[in-house]
Amino acid sequence: MDPAVIMLITRMAGDEGQCLLARQARWPKGMMSTLAGFVEPGETLEEAVAREIVEETGIRIANVRYQGSQPWPFPASLMLGFRAEAVSRSELQVNAAELEDARWFSRDEIRGRRSIGLILPGRDSIARRLIRDWVNEVEGGKTAQAQEVQSCPA
Repeated sequence: MDPAVIMLITRMAGDEGQCLLARQARWPKGMMSTLAGFVEPGETLEEAVAREIVEETGIRIANVRYQGSQPWPFPASLMLGFRAEAVSRSELQVNAAELEDARWFSRDEIRGRRSIGLILPGRDSIARRLIRDWVNEVEGGKTAQAQEVQSCPA
């Protein structure tokens, strides 16, 4: 089995949080998602998360936490989902060989994604679940009230 990692990276920006989303050139216009990649031989899952983020965006991370898993549509693969936090001094440097674009988004931008032309991954994907769970958190990691939970449907 070939494990792959997928991760939502967050940071504090001013008084609110932001999450890092990226896109590959082959995706539909406006679609952005969390970052992902395969685990290399001899590498821990946490090391793979950190390596992939640095390789694709130059962002250094800390506090890597497992969030869940999903079968992946490649033969003998499993996608393992994580959350991590950007180290405050990291500067976004998009690796053009890997990504077409990467940007930080606030919860409000994700909630109002249609007005800015942002398309998220499918509702049944672990990427969407990672984004949705983050959007539905109150700053500080607590779950939002029921009316806010509906703001980013599954």
